[in-house]
Formats: sequence, structure tokens, C-alpha cells
Amino acid sequence: MTSSRSDRKVSIKALVKGLAMLGVLALVVYLFRYAGLADALDTKWIDDHVRSRGMVGVLTYVGLAAFLSAVGFPRQIICFMGGYAYGFALGALLGTVGTGLGCACAFVYSRLVGRSFIKRKFGARIQKVDNFLSRSPFNMALTIRFFPLGSNFVTNILAGVTSIPALPFILGSTIGYLPQNIVFALFGSGVEVSSTLRMVMAVILFVISTLLGFKIYQKYRNQAEAVVE
Repeated sequence: MTSSRSDRKVSIKALVKGLAMLGVLALVVYLFRYAGLADALDTKWIDDHVRSRGMVGVLTYVGLAAFLSAVGFPRQIICFMGGYAYGFALGALLGTVGTGLGCACAFVYSRLVGRSFIKRKFGARIQKVDNFLSRSPFNMALTIRFFPLGSNFVTNILAGVTSIPALPFILGSTIGYLPQNIVFALFGSGVEVSSTLRMVMAVILFVISTLLGFKIYQKYRNQAEAVVE
């Protein structure tokens, strides 16, 4: 009974966290329009300053996405902006590439440069994360990304000082980012009034992806708690 109640709390927390972020983004868009700042959200501006620059614009967005996600900026917002700038499909793809690179950057920095500082700061928690991820780095990374309650940044740097190989963790994380990246890119691509349906679809997809992620979380609940706490 206690475990079931705890599971429900975790599920509700994840739903509230994601829906709150979607709500804040929607409110920001509304306030911009209400305040007469709609030009700041005009896709023509994006076309002129980003998309019209071709590959340079793409590389600029991916580079910024990698840097921002590596230092802890919410990847959901990064993908929201990617969806707005490039549309749903390309925005989700570029956002996933960027946030995957950001994961790699944080992991490599932790492993090569920040190891001693991170070990002092997080102590015994590192061993718990190591025990969880080392069972199957790809699958375990996939699991914690599908149901992301903890800090993406902290998970990346903790993984960097464990004994797990880099490639399976980074690939598992990148693929695990996809469900929420798709949701927020879809949401970002629908910020125009005429595309309200896309925003509603994004909310529905978020609820579905969170519930699916919760099912995976339940399977590895005891081990995952060390990572997401």
C-alpha cells in the first residue's frame, strides 16, 4: 500500500512538473501577444535571422542547444524554441541532436575535468548511480530519461564520474530525450493562434508519454530512486 501510494505521488509530481512548464510557455506566448509584442514571436523574424542562414543557422541553434543543455538549461524550453524556429519535425530532430551533444559535453567534462570536485560534492550518491547504470548503461539511461524527475544536469555529471562507458549512456539518454523533445517541439510549432490544436495535441502527448515512462519507472523503481531523488 505504501509503495503504491508513493508511486502515485511520483507520477503526479512528474505530470504536474511537465504540465506546469507547458502552461508557463503558453502564458508567455499569450502575454507577448496581449502586450503587443507579437513581432517578437513572428516566424518572419526567425526566417530572416535564423532559417535564412541555412546551415549556419542550423549549426548556431544546435551549438546553443548543446551549450545550454550542458550547463543545465531546461531542454524542454530548448526544444520548444526549436519547434518554433524550424517547425515540429526538424525542431524536434535538431533539439534532440543539440541536447544529446549537451549530455555528452557534461559527461565528458565531468569525467576528464571535474571528477574530484563532483566526488566531494555528491559522495556516496555516485556509487548508487554507478550501481544502477552499470547493469545496462544504455537501457538504464533510457529508463531515467523516459520519466525525468531528477535533474538532467546532475544525472549527466554524476554519470561522468562512474565506471560506465560513455557511448551507451549518451546514446540511451539521447533516445530517451525524444518523447518530451517531440512534445515540446510540437508545442513550440503551434504558438500561432491558428495552430492551437497542435498545442492541445502536445499536452495530450505529454500526458501519454509520462504515463508510459511511469510504467518503465515502476519496473526499476528501487534502483531509479537513487538517480531521480
